[in-house]
Amino acid sequence: MSAFDPAALLVPAGILGGVGLVFGSLIAVAHRYLQVWEDPRIEAVADLLPGTNCGACGFAGCRAFAEGLVGGAAEPVGCTVSGPDEVEDVATFLGVAAGEAVQRVARLLCAGGSHVALQRAEYRGLDTCSAAASVAGGGKGCTWGCLGLADCDVACDFDAIHMNAVDLPVVDPELCTACGDCVEACPKDLFTLMPVDQHLIVQCKSLLEGDAAEAICQVACTACGRCAQDAPEGVIAMRDGLAVIDYSHNHETSPDATLRCPTNAIVWVEGAQTLTSLTGAAPGTPVHA
Repeated sequence: MSAFDPAALLVPAGILGGVGLVFGSLIAVAHRYLQVWEDPRIEAVADLLPGTNCGACGFAGCRAFAEGLVGGAAEPVGCTVSGPDEVEDVATFLGVAAGEAVQRVARLLCAGGSHVALQRAEYRGLDTCSAAASVAGGGKGCTWGCLGLADCDVACDFDAIHMNAVDLPVVDPELCTACGDCVEACPKDLFTLMPVDQHLIVQCKSLLEGDAAEAICQVACTACGRCAQDAPEGVIAMRDGLAVIDYSHNHETSPDATLRCPTNAIVWVEGAQTLTSLTGAAPGTPVHA
């Protein structure tokens, strides 16, 4: 048997070393000429943001929002999760104005709780709205109404939604960041994000009219048209059996449009939304929360 020759290792070692040197040189050249420069302020601003990545600002997460802030495509006030002090910290760091924005809040377009809405069938299955909705639209008499199984409550990361005693979600505007998670979670499309200065709200999406609507929900819009008659011209229109508010006329709205509603389907809210069916108010009585 011949003796092992250590010199035999030099050739493959030299080849590997040469290959490594070539690729290392290529990587160094690529890094020099192909690297993308990033403003160091982006990382600093991202650290000042809450890190919730909720998307309420309109960007895909806090870091993307930080890039928008540094690039001038966003204003610090666009972060609805941050408090006034945090917003001011970001503005001070960037040397820009904090900006102005009207607070938005999630609003529920249904007041048909279990005490006023007809239940046509008992649903037994997975305890979620999305599952119930997939079985003939759920057990509620009104196929447009809230199913009350709290998908929105579960989806809210800010603890801003809680179910009340009659199986309806109630939004706390002080905690709501208008992130839109409840909008996506509701299989009936009953949530919408609205500026808090939009006070006139139709709490119904039923397309039935008259007695047919009221037979399945005591607080349904019956398409009587009284709200449209009492509101300034152009504010409210009746479409497919439902009162529809044109918020481009928001400055013209007033509680007067709610005064003759026979079911309290249309309400005037200030701040927190109080469901009229829970207030004990007589039909036609405006609600000031």
